[in-house]
Amino acid sequence: VEKYVKFVKERTEIEQNYAKQLSSSLLYPFPPPPLSLPPSSLPFLSHRFSNHQSFLDILNEMNDYAGQRELIAENMMMNICIELTKYLQELKMERKTHLSEAKKAQQSLESTYKQLDSSKKRFEREWREADKAAQYAEKTDQDINATKADVEKAKQQANMRTHIAEECKNDYAAQLQKYNKEQSQFYFSDMPLIFNKLQDMDERRVRKLAQGYVLFSDTERHVMPIIGKCLEGVTKAGTNVNERNDSIVLIEQYKSGFERPGDLDFEDYSQGINRASSDSSLGTLGTPKGPLELLGKNRSKPFWLFSKKSKLSPSPSSLTPLSTPPASSPANGPPSPKFGRDPLSYCLKEINKTVKPRISSFRTLGRMPTVTEDFGHLPPEQRRKRLQQKLDDIGKELQKEVDQSEALDKMKDVYEKNPQMGDPASLSPQINQTAQNMERLRLELSKYEVMDSPLLATVIHISIFIIKHMCVSPSSPDGTPSEEGTPDPSQAIYAEFDDDFEEEEEELVAPIGQCTAMYNFPGASEGTITMQEGEVLSVVEEDKGDGWTRVRRANGNEGYIPTSYVSISLSK
Repeated sequence: VEKYVKFVKERTEIEQNYAKQLSSSLLYPFPPPPLSLPPSSLPFLSHRFSNHQSFLDILNEMNDYAGQRELIAENMMMNICIELTKYLQELKMERKTHLSEAKKAQQSLESTYKQLDSSKKRFEREWREADKAAQYAEKTDQDINATKADVEKAKQQANMRTHIAEECKNDYAAQLQKYNKEQSQFYFSDMPLIFNKLQDMDERRVRKLAQGYVLFSDTERHVMPIIGKCLEGVTKAGTNVNERNDSIVLIEQYKSGFERPGDLDFEDYSQGINRASSDSSLGTLGTPKGPLELLGKNRSKPFWLFSKKSKLSPSPSSLTPLSTPPASSPANGPPSPKFGRDPLSYCLKEINKTVKPRISSFRTLGRMPTVTEDFGHLPPEQRRKRLQQKLDDIGKELQKEVDQSEALDKMKDVYEKNPQMGDPASLSPQINQTAQNMERLRLELSKYEVMDSPLLATVIHISIFIIKHMCVSPSSPDGTPSEEGTPDPSQAIYAEFDDDFEEEEEELVAPIGQCTAMYNFPGASEGTITMQEGEVLSVVEEDKGDGWTRVRRANGNEGYIPTSYVSISLSK
């Protein structure tokens, strides 16, 4: 029984370790992402893709499977180990009792035998003494020199010894009869009864052990239906994968919302017409990401939209058809106060706000986008989604603060009506703090609602359209740049564009070390590069505290990767 209990305990430990290791492997199915990594670059954490959802379903099923293995270990421990251990203690006590009874019976028989042996030896001794006394009396009687008194004394002594010998003989006979009876009782009654009890006890032990053997298999057989359902769930998860729907969801998630570039315009140099920019000439960097990337440069012929040679003073009259909103009617009400009386100035100011951060070159712009508060660095569709998500988050926080404010007001009313329950003044700091939080969240909500408004998006698109047509002065019919014009308040923006876009492609920065990838990285977001586990890359720029490291491949491709995904070795 002890060996079998030890065997089952080892089996339960194996099951528990297996379930524990299986559960721990389910907690971290992917390498831990850095804290600064945006959620949009971790599509595998999303539930929108059917293959990801199926994998999560498989993890859930395996979690249930691990739970069933733990249940097997618990049932084996409770129903087999603990029960058999308790039964084993009872067996030991019963066995001890039976052996004690056998020992007591044996001791009783041995005690009777000792009494018999003592009686036998006494009888033997007294009989010898009586025989000596009889011989001495007979010798004295035949002695002619002995007196009559001596003869009588010797005879009396012999008779006394003979009487004592007879008593010892009778006692010996009685002890012998008693011993024989007890011996017969011991061997024919007591010991067979004890052995029968021991036999019954051992048979019950074997039967209990056999039941433990059956429980060993029944315990696992009882959970097999649930384990079968878990495996069916894994199969179902595999059949639920819809690759077509996943591709559609992926497209919906990452679509930019930009329109396709238009055709290139024919430039007739024979007519002396200045070269005009087109949509595609401003988008030589691939898919545009915003107003900044529309201000590109032509690699064949460097042409800067706002360089000193191209500075133009647009005529207000010529820009009126493009920038002046339609005349307001009484039904529509007064014009929007945002535009004031000079919509072009407002448009250029909006563009000026978005280009404040200095960008050394388009190469740097491609790999390290400037993150703005209004998500202007994202494509239109992505920007709309992020703004809507921000609005939803602020709305939830605001609703939470409103609920807390209402609860504090009710509590204050209760305290005012029942002063013994608390001091109303003690709630004033919490009420004031809640009010400040609500005001702050309302301001943020209003700000992001303005950012998400279609009107602002329209203004930005109008501004871009105006800028693209400012390269040719509409005031001169031959396309010659106009040298005269009224100074515009928004002209200050040109000076900023002069400094930002006069630099050429920067030279490659010398690497400062190497790094080895510990995990795969998809590099789905803009400015990042893909990375395979075990790949060796050159470190160009250390982590500045944002969780990203700039690296370079042997072919010259550069980008950012999560710092926590690599093992970095810097050169001394």
